[in-house]
Amino acid sequence: MHRCHEHAHCIEDAIAAADRICTERGLRFTGLRRRVLELVWENHGSAKAYDLLDKLGGDYSAKPPTVYRALEFLQENGLVHKISSLNAYVGCSHPLEHSNCYFLICKKCNEVQECCAGTVAETLQDLANSNNFKPEQMTLEIEGVCSACQAGN
Repeated sequence: MHRCHEHAHCIEDAIAAADRICTERGLRFTGLRRRVLELVWENHGSAKAYDLLDKLGGDYSAKPPTVYRALEFLQENGLVHKISSLNAYVGCSHPLEHSNCYFLICKKCNEVQECCAGTVAETLQDLANSNNFKPEQMTLEIEGVCSACQAGN
């Protein structure tokens, strides 16, 4: 689904953005938080907390609560998204600009693509308003088959 030719650049960009955001906010971007973000960005699919824990191995004496706290920190600071339908996390391709995003999830290759369209968010907000409902968070997840999988690649 992604057309990333230099995946190392995706990881570098994500780490640079995290460094910048944490510095601007006076937050600590610890080694564990950095490593968890790198692991989330290892591929363009989603990452489950326990898979991240396994990849961390003995590093950082990580236990489930440690990984969940790191993911919570990354999510609160706009660096990752939680994909609720998968109970997993994906890296954010444009930190702090989430109001108009939705996610395309390929059920064959498990890649998750973050997409943005203001009209989608506006339509959902209008529907909520017309039903006298005040959303606190909107996340649209669309499951299907990406073009690469449709082509058999």
